[in-house]
Amino acid sequence: MTPETVMTIAYQAMLVCLHLAGPLLITALLLGLLISLFQAATQINEMTLSFIPKILGVLAVLVILGPYLLQVIIDFTTRLFTNIPNMLQ
Repeated sequence: MTPETVMTIAYQAMLVCLHLAGPLLITALLLGLLISLFQAATQINEMTLSFIPKILGVLAVLVILGPYLLQVIIDFTTRLFTNIPNMLQ
């Protein structure tokens, strides 16, 4: 296995991680920003107010994008296992 092969696999793994975590993190970020704006506008200083909407939002995105995210990780794993004989040469 050459160093280029290892770097290619690592790069692909990082891309898969971005595809998996990106939608969930962006959702939590946007919901947190909206809730912060709401809290600033209404002068509500409750720290726990943002947790429930973030959890529900991330859960909703996970339910909606779950099949896509599962397909991304299955495709990566299938490609990785399929290419193992080629990597050992």
